[in-house]
Amino acid sequence: MKKLSDEQVERRLSEALGHFSSVSPQKLVTGLLRTLDLTAADVDDEFLFPALSSTSRERIFGGQVIAQAIVAADRTVDDEKNIHSLHAYFLRAGDETKPLHFRVHRDFDGRSISNRRVVVRQNEKVIFNLTASFQKPAEGFHHQVPLGADILPPDQCMGAMEAIARNPHISDDHIVRMSTPRPFEIRSAGPQSKDRTAHQYQWFKTATPLPDDPLTHRAALAFASDMGLLSTAMIPHGLNWTTPGLFSTSLDHAMWFHDDFRVDQWICYVMDSDWAGNARGLNRGSLYTQDGKLVASAVQEGLLRVTPKSG
Repeated sequence: MKKLSDEQVERRLSEALGHFSSVSPQKLVTGLLRTLDLTAADVDDEFLFPALSSTSRERIFGGQVIAQAIVAADRTVDDEKNIHSLHAYFLRAGDETKPLHFRVHRDFDGRSISNRRVVVRQNEKVIFNLTASFQKPAEGFHHQVPLGADILPPDQCMGAMEAIARNPHISDDHIVRMSTPRPFEIRSAGPQSKDRTAHQYQWFKTATPLPDDPLTHRAALAFASDMGLLSTAMIPHGLNWTTPGLFSTSLDHAMWFHDDFRVDQWICYVMDSDWAGNARGLNRGSLYTQDGKLVASAVQEGLLRVTPKSG
């Protein structure tokens, strides 16, 4: 596809921004915090999240359920222990218009480590499960891979809507679909490179400040970690979310939390994919603060199928 003209970009950007700005940032972040506010059920270690009365989508965003399961598990763990890892599986698509039920299983409690399983049901069917480990703070040796020198700072990257408007691989018909309002401000270096290397990065932070509670920031990071990661495996094949005939969905998701951070300050999500095959793609992500501290890592495998065009 040819490079878009300045006039085309301006028109597409105006359309994208018009749709994206239809909801205030504060309302979007308030909505994010609302999803983390689970109600205790009548039975111990069970929690509920009600159906949403107003929603722009029917299918629940995977990051939302991960974040909610973290909150449910944390409510059954000693206050001095923080989540340091999780492994989750998406089993069935969730429906935003129906309530969710969270059942926490207390599998292990040790002096420094606790382990929890969370089973999420909707319509009495299991749609998601998560295993999480919690640890008391401890001293230890330290090393990390540094943030790449080729990563542009957020103030030199373009906003998500401009990146969408400038991407010639996204058709005019999909501009509104790709500009769904989110509680996060996102910046990136723009469309994928011509060599189709399975590598990309984006900066993000919540659109308005969050409470100081560390759990809120870890849950919000887990929410955001499902944004864009699966698309990394599409880059070498010239695919994106709007490719005709493409079906994609997350199969599993794992995260490791290395240190404290704030998600209302810039986080750089550096993503790569070293394998795709058998209608699946494996993706890895490293999450850094703006000063270069590696605070979390993520891995996700997703289903990727392209239905050939008929005729």
